[in-house]
Amino acid sequence: MNFEKPGRRVMLGGLVAALAGTDVLAQAATAQAFVESLYRPYLAKGFQGQPYGDTARFFVPALAQAIDRDNREARRRNEVPSLNGDPFVDAQDWEISTLSIDVTANDDAATARVSFQNFGEAKRVVLELARTPAGWRIAEIRAPSGSLKALYKLA
Repeated sequence: MNFEKPGRRVMLGGLVAALAGTDVLAQAATAQAFVESLYRPYLAKGFQGQPYGDTARFFVPALAQAIDRDNREARRRNEVPSLNGDPFVDAQDWEISTLSIDVTANDDAATARVSFQNFGEAKRVVLELARTPAGWRIAEIRAPSGSLKALYKLA
């Protein structure tokens, strides 16, 4: 290959940059890809859930900080944190099937409607996403049990 041509250098640089990221979820180029990389693993039998305790990987900074603060305070008091279950599937236990993801996006915001069956029961959650310097992140999750913003008293 001849790497001397400018177009090839740019292409090679883009390929190297794309391969440099080790976290596929964080590097998702589109809101659709971010949400799909988040939910597709739940279809696998035995999947233990996303490590949502790694809040910066999933949530916008304000929501990540609220979750982290609540977790620290709950540990200090030897209590269960406010978020007691997997926020992505709105459950403590799951067996996910028939996943459907519909994302509507503009430049820096998106809404994802995620529908699935959990133990045969139809569920739907809505994610509000924001593009951050780190990539797409979740700004809100609205589910049948409630809202993350409401849970953490965020405007």
